Amino acid sequence: MKKYLFVVLLAVGTVASAQTTSDLQKHYEAFYKEMRLQGDVNGVINALTHLNVLAPSKERRDTLAFVYVNSNQHLQALNTIGIEKNETDSDLAVRVKAISLKALNQPKRALEQFEILNTRTPSAYLAYELADLKIQTGDNTGAAINIEYGITNAKEDMKYAFYERQQPYEVPLKAAFLHLKGLVEYNNNKDNIDAAIASIDEALKLDPNFNLASLSKQALESRKTQPEAKE
Repeated sequence: MKKYLFVVLLAVGTVASAQTTSDLQKHYEAFYKEMRLQGDVNGVINALTHLNVLAPSKERRDTLAFVYVNSNQHLQALNTIGIEKNETDSDLAVRVKAISLKALNQPKRALEQFEILNTRTPSAYLAYELADLKIQTGDNTGAAINIEYGITNAKEDMKYAFYERQQPYEVPLKAAFLHLKGLVEYNNNKDNIDAAIASIDEALKLDPNFNLASLSKQALESRKTQPEAKE
């Protein structure tokens, strides 16, 4: 009789637990929707975290990581989905890894993720990220290929944002590529600074307020007047 009673109690407890889990999941699903409507990022993160505990799914995990990225919480994003190169990752997961690794100054790892995205859906924007990262990692030949693709495929209405100033600003994407072209030309031949400056001047013609290009031009001009600085 005691054994039978124990089995009954165990069964009742299991059902109650299942009901509790189900109720909690419904609660956090409703909570998630409400937080999204209110634009409460911390609330969205809270809801998704609980849902991933109650009913884990790859889609929810990727979404949570994406919310972290949009909040500039890049370490938390990578802690959520990892940093490994995985060809089976969703586009969203790969993009999260790429953006966060770049933001955390991990150019080699970021490059792997942007390469996956570019293989799936090539674009001028991805070409810019690839070129920028390849310059950082010393692959000027590879960067030059991405730059030429970008210059050819950048449309007039395409813009790229820069954040080196206190106030972010945008320039034509083609101008951004021309700036990178000047950097690659300098890296490939430091004795022909004029060629690098000419490419940067093309970028400045497209947008005279391109601050980063202006800074690069000033640095190159200073090297012309002080050749010993090249050593």
